[in-house]
Amino acid sequence: MGCIEVAMELGFGEKMGVLWGVIIRVWVVIPVLRIGLYICLLLSFLLFLEWVHMMFLAVLGKIIFRRSPQKRYKWEAFKNYDDDDLEIDGRCVDLDFPMVLVQIPIYNEIEVYKISIGAACNLSWPVDRLVVQVLDDSTDLLIKDMIQKECVKWASQGINIKYQIRETRLGYKAGALKNGLAYNYVEECEYVAIFDADFRPEPDFLRQAIPYLVHNPEIGLIQARWRFVNADECFLTRMQEMSLDYQFIVEEEGGSSIHSFFSFNGSGGIWRIAAINEAGGWNDRTTVEDMDLAVRAGLKGWKFVYLGDLQVKSELPSTFKAYLSQQHRWSCGPANLFRKMAREISKNKEVSAWKKLYMIYNFFFIRKIVGTMFTFVFYCVVLPLVSLFPEVDVPKWGAIVATFIIATVNTLVTTPRSIHLAVPWVLFENVMSFHRMKALLIGLFETKRANEWVVTEKLGDTRKNLEAIKTGASTRIDGLKDRIRFQELGIAVFLFACGCHGIFYGADRYYFYLFPQSVFFTMAGFGLFGTVVPTSYNLC
Repeated sequence: MGCIEVAMELGFGEKMGVLWGVIIRVWVVIPVLRIGLYICLLLSFLLFLEWVHMMFLAVLGKIIFRRSPQKRYKWEAFKNYDDDDLEIDGRCVDLDFPMVLVQIPIYNEIEVYKISIGAACNLSWPVDRLVVQVLDDSTDLLIKDMIQKECVKWASQGINIKYQIRETRLGYKAGALKNGLAYNYVEECEYVAIFDADFRPEPDFLRQAIPYLVHNPEIGLIQARWRFVNADECFLTRMQEMSLDYQFIVEEEGGSSIHSFFSFNGSGGIWRIAAINEAGGWNDRTTVEDMDLAVRAGLKGWKFVYLGDLQVKSELPSTFKAYLSQQHRWSCGPANLFRKMAREISKNKEVSAWKKLYMIYNFFFIRKIVGTMFTFVFYCVVLPLVSLFPEVDVPKWGAIVATFIIATVNTLVTTPRSIHLAVPWVLFENVMSFHRMKALLIGLFETKRANEWVVTEKLGDTRKNLEAIKTGASTRIDGLKDRIRFQELGIAVFLFACGCHGIFYGADRYYFYLFPQSVFFTMAGFGLFGTVVPTSYNLC
């Protein structure tokens, strides 16, 4: 009797079993899964090479050749020459110090505005050679009044501080910074330091950084390292510290010492205004105006210097909602910028082919595109599915072991105090890769949320500032139902089911990974990462 006759004699349930077991499973699912696995392993190898490359550059630049910025570039401290002072309008001006503009963009950030304004006004720099510019885009009238009064207070103490507002928020932060550079008094300034509203530079910040720009005309940007005043606040802030420390210590250290290119981080840096102008100024076409400007300035041949020893304090978002908003912007923006600038980079004739390759392949494709998509697709989709199909084999060293070894090495190099959190950091980053991949696809295909801009909520002096609000103050704490995320919970159920299947039918014991990963997605689904704090203030 032939196969067709046998199949005809089977019942409906048996026919469905044959359809699944022979046709769909063997001819469709397993081949597709195997192809997906091979692609992921290839991408994993490319990411590993990039990791080795960046580690090598960081070690090569800082340890082997000891190529500190002071040894690669000329640096001389400023000296006050009282005899050379010039009197203008009755004021004594030290000609040894260049004019510096400090920009502080603010948007309804009542929790931190005093911190940044106070730090900027306390910078150790001749008052006649410094302009502090507060760019207030706040929409709340009470907050605007409070910020303006703070500026008036510092002005009464002799600080040259300018309070600037706009009629609209066109261009968001990029629009504010661009508008700030358009005032007549800025024409006297050679450099501009930018600090977000939660940043607090040390008094000697300018004295440490400006000499690089003064004595090395080819340098367009000085970037300081961020340090975090609330890194120990909760598990969420510890995870962020580990990720950002790797970015600063490895990626930016290597990019600065060897390639003289990395992305401006949007705050804690000083630009040569001539470099901004030559690059075309601030552009609001993406949500990463800082990266946009850095790429365009880099294509004009300007060099960037990262100063790991020059540190500026800032605040990490400590609520999961605020962190998700920030990560959407940080993932969507680079993908959207890559879409718009890849061709421009490749056709540029002002920089070397090596630098263009570094920008397109290393900086954008591997780190911003592949790194984001691979993490979620492999660890949260392909690997769990492989546990359901023993016909598809994954080398355990490549799937699990190598990842945790690399994470441990990263932590030892960048944040050794958090070595005990290396494994939770991997699980947390896998959760965040889901959000980052969604944002990346939005940016690549430029869909509706591609230009969504939400200011990252910070806490700062929340309680202190709330006491200063005399009327109409109220707070709201998000309830559990407001924090539930069904997509994360769905992924958690999927991972848990795959883990249970592995216990009873699998032989590779992937459930040792699947169950903890399921727990982390469950925590994200219920919004249990971060602190629970007031998330909005109704001010009258």
